[in-house]
Amino acid sequence: MAHTEPRIVIVPGWCNSGPDHWQSLWAHSLPQAERVEQDDWLTPKRADWVPTLEALILSRPEPVIIVAHSLGCITTSHVGPEAAARIQSALLVAPADPERRAHLADFAPVPYQALPYRSILVASSNDPYCPVRLAGAYARAWGSEFVRLQNAGHINTESGHGEWPLGRALLQSLVQDMAWGAQPRTVAA
Repeated sequence: MAHTEPRIVIVPGWCNSGPDHWQSLWAHSLPQAERVEQDDWLTPKRADWVPTLEALILSRPEPVIIVAHSLGCITTSHVGPEAAARIQSALLVAPADPERRAHLADFAPVPYQALPYRSILVASSNDPYCPVRLAGAYARAWGSEFVRLQNAGHINTESGHGEWPLGRALLQSLVQDMAWGAQPRTVAA
């Protein structure tokens, strides 16, 4: 059985991810990566961002692995059932707190239902944009595995996260999980 590389959809947050951000570096180094492009990165509107992400997910029939950062995590949590059914798994990094940030308020309230796919939520103990306790509450509500980093800031370029090897290893675990799930299973008699 031929193994095909999974489709990886990169979902940046507010203001997009700059050229040295790990999401941008991964987008250039992973041949199967696609990056969602929003029309307005500075004034995010849920009614625009969520359908744009859904359209990219649904543009091809293959299942996807989401790699989201900040407001991209919240955008992903708002995706409707048809697009969510295509998501195999998600790496959700440094989620935003739209309920306490006026320029992100259109994304509140954040959905507090379990996501219908495997997810890993990575948060930092000193993220200036989302308290780690709130990130933990998101993880519990969404059914995500929770990875808490000490003093990693917003897990972006400003906090020293360029290539971010730990994140790459977490993504690889999702890719391997997807490949494993695609294998035929045999049951011992």
